[in-house]
Amino acid sequence: MSADGGLLELPNPFPTEYGKVLLHEPPGADREALLESIRNGSYDKPFVADDGDARTLYFSLIYVQSCMRIAAPDALELAYTRKMMAFLLFHTNPRSLLLLGLGGGSLAKFCHRHLPLARIAAVEISPQVIAFRELFCLPPDDARFRVVEADAADYLAAARDKRAGHQTGPKEACERYDVIMIDAFDRHGLASSISTPEFYADVRAALLPRGVLVCNLAGLREERAAHLELMMTAFGDNLLVLPVEDDGNEVVFAFRDAAFEPRWRWINSQAQAMRSRYGLDFPRFAAKLERGSKLGYLQRSLGGAA
Repeated sequence: MSADGGLLELPNPFPTEYGKVLLHEPPGADREALLESIRNGSYDKPFVADDGDARTLYFSLIYVQSCMRIAAPDALELAYTRKMMAFLLFHTNPRSLLLLGLGGGSLAKFCHRHLPLARIAAVEISPQVIAFRELFCLPPDDARFRVVEADAADYLAAARDKRAGHQTGPKEACERYDVIMIDAFDRHGLASSISTPEFYADVRAALLPRGVLVCNLAGLREERAAHLELMMTAFGDNLLVLPVEDDGNEVVFAFRDAAFEPRWRWINSQAQAMRSRYGLDFPRFAAKLERGSKLGYLQRSLGGAA
């Protein structure tokens, strides 16, 4: 059958799983061919698996892009998304956030719910991903939340040109942000357009003086190390790395102020109250970040490429 919103609904093609998959395909598409292309990994569009309890967004079978429990759509199901929220240890009251990469909107929804004073912009290159927004219970665009269809690198480059007076455009396009969150993947891994020195220079330029970058890195260690090198070129070596156990991800924090030094004693004293407020394990995040800083986890991550 064809699901609401123009999505084609098919049975889950994997024998060990149940439920359905939802595709951006016309009703008359060859269903058996589509199911086979999902099974063999050749299907090249985003799709959603729905087992009645959770909805999971895939770009390919290599990575789970997003996961949402239907009974708790604003919760952060994946470990790396919870760890990305550790930016609140360094910037406790952000008023402006830019998310590069929307996916299923887990981070956007959590920030929208728990940071009611913050304006949030989410930039996503894929119109097919954006078309899943109602399925993943994202809020509609309004005065403090909007989804922009654009390539992340192009968006930041255009914002840089507008700030320099080379282009005209809406005021918000020139905005600088307290926090920029990068979770930008395609079906092959980290998006190629963000894998340049120019991109990370534009990220730094788009941050306010106390601004924080938080970036999810996944994939081969050599690829992650290359992105760490790019971040160091833009931000200096004042980076913090929070590994995600079992997933192979690393969450990286960089600071607009190259001289920023975390006040670990104060951070640890606030972490318990933050756990109560947000329902995330901020004491553990803080402890692991402080330990990683003192033990040189960044240098070990860079050494993994050798």
